[in-house]
Amino acid sequence: MQPEKYSFKTEVNQLLDLMIHSLYSHKEVSIREIISNASDAIDKARYESLTNPEIIVPKEGWKIRIAADRDAGTLTISDNGTGMARQEAVEALGTIAHSGTKEFIAALKQKNMENSPDLIGQFGVGFYSSFMIADKVTLISRKAAAKDDAGIKWESTADGSFFVEDTVKTSPGTDVILHIKQDEKKYLDEWQIRDVVSRYSDYIEYPILMDIVREEDSALEKGKKVPIRKEEQINSGKAIWLRDKADIPETEYHEFYKHISRDFADPLKVIHYRAEGTSEFTCLLYIPSHAPLDIFYKEFRIGPSLYVRKVQIMDHCEELIPPYLRFIKGIVDSSDLPLNVSREILQNNRQVTVMKNNITKKVLDTLGDMKKNDSEAFRTFSREFGRVLKEGIHYDFAKKETIADLLLFSSTASGGVAARTLEEYVAGMKEDQSDIYYMTGSSLRDMADSPYLEAFRAKGYEVLFMTDDIDDLIFSGFEYKGRKFKSVLKGDITLEQTAEKSGTGAEFDQLRDFMKTVLKDDVKDVRISGRLKDSPCCIVGDEDDIDPRMEKMLKAMGQEVPVRKNVLEINPGHPIFASMKDLFEKDNAVSLLEEYSRLLLDQALLLAGERPKDPARFSRYLSHLMVEEAKHASHPDKA
Repeated sequence: MQPEKYSFKTEVNQLLDLMIHSLYSHKEVSIREIISNASDAIDKARYESLTNPEIIVPKEGWKIRIAADRDAGTLTISDNGTGMARQEAVEALGTIAHSGTKEFIAALKQKNMENSPDLIGQFGVGFYSSFMIADKVTLISRKAAAKDDAGIKWESTADGSFFVEDTVKTSPGTDVILHIKQDEKKYLDEWQIRDVVSRYSDYIEYPILMDIVREEDSALEKGKKVPIRKEEQINSGKAIWLRDKADIPETEYHEFYKHISRDFADPLKVIHYRAEGTSEFTCLLYIPSHAPLDIFYKEFRIGPSLYVRKVQIMDHCEELIPPYLRFIKGIVDSSDLPLNVSREILQNNRQVTVMKNNITKKVLDTLGDMKKNDSEAFRTFSREFGRVLKEGIHYDFAKKETIADLLLFSSTASGGVAARTLEEYVAGMKEDQSDIYYMTGSSLRDMADSPYLEAFRAKGYEVLFMTDDIDDLIFSGFEYKGRKFKSVLKGDITLEQTAEKSGTGAEFDQLRDFMKTVLKDDVKDVRISGRLKDSPCCIVGDEDDIDPRMEKMLKAMGQEVPVRKNVLEINPGHPIFASMKDLFEKDNAVSLLEEYSRLLLDQALLLAGERPKDPARFSRYLSHLMVEEAKHASHPDKA
């Protein structure tokens, strides 16, 4: 049967081109990725063999083999794991089934060459890295449950296409044959392969065997050396999480993290402990030093790998960790769970609930220690994962204050730096201050210059700045140590002793009623402001209104958002309202007052980061005022 030719999906083609021509450093990552894929294939076959008698368990045990052939210029990495059928190879190796592929490619283009490899592994594209050192890749595979020698052969030179054909393979598993490029022949050297395995794959649980040629004394001719081919294990194969942590240097912890996470950067924190009692299990968990590009995608896989007595049961056990800690990587090895445990059983298992609660507490306690004892690392964590962690305030009611204590905020008192804790905020509150005030926005600079803060600055009240799209959803109505969170952009805040509070507000009642009538289609009310000191006006929402940023996000997602009207707040202490009051008392000034009212609303909208109701009208009004001001400046005696 002739080989069938297929074309790579467009995004894979782009990815291959980028990998071949852009990633010039850390090319050994390709060997690490193929070894890791081989380990994954054995994990799957080993687990499936527990319940499926058709899975062929190799008599010699589960193994990974590496063979370098300098004459042929090939490096072959083989496993006796689950293997692939024809259609699996076409789907798995011809496309990337991930919604973040385009973002990955964009990020890869933007990264410099030194940092590019740390992206590999975040999007399941490790196999394609083999083309960094190989100009052709051949893959021969046979399913572990196959009853005959039927296998498949996949081959590509990364020219935009690949070929698949049936072949004969006498044993289950997969052989990946790398036809090494002429200028990458060092990866055929024994010492180079040993170095790569030692650095990146030493902790693979299965033996990694390599064909070694050694000269030994001839059995036939005394004194003569003859080449003898032997198979030698080149990895330690030790389950690092079951060793005493006192015997594990930091470098070993870091290399194991890089193996399981496919990350080139060191982790920010290592959490290694054994839990004993009603449920016994060992955890080796890591807090990464940077957030994966796809951490906010729905398809992002969360949870540490679950092992039962050193047998991997599943790659990502989401039942072991809450979504707001989804950045955690690592291994959990249970002594109590059955080997044939399924995801359905895990969802209703009391021991799993105990493990989840224990892990959650341990991670939060570790973050608390970082905050107290390693401020630099904690600031890095906050920058990378603070937005993820704060989701826990909304979803984990029992731990909401514990989580809130682990957040850092920018504020009017922090100089724009995310360094303030809620504990520090509450400790610095004024005696007459009852609420915790916050402001949402997309820019720290715009928030710092906002007129909404005028009265708060005058009173010496600190305001927290929040730039994440979910902030208002998280903190609206939240209480910390009995103090309510209150947005400076919503509700009726009464900080300033405005004209109304000093007993002279009644003289503006008629003017306000007039403005309400003029603006009735655009605002629900016009009221005296308790938050303005210098600016003439601003728009605010009601206490329970949706945050403007959240509203924009929902609209961008195509979701319907109820139409709402804002409130226009005015500052009667501003000179413009004294002038408007004088005009109001003149019968012939109605038209001009209407113009001023709409101009004030448009001004308030601009200050809130929105566009005027009618930009053309706003421009026309502004031009008219400029003309009038110019006339006044030219002929002050006629004003």
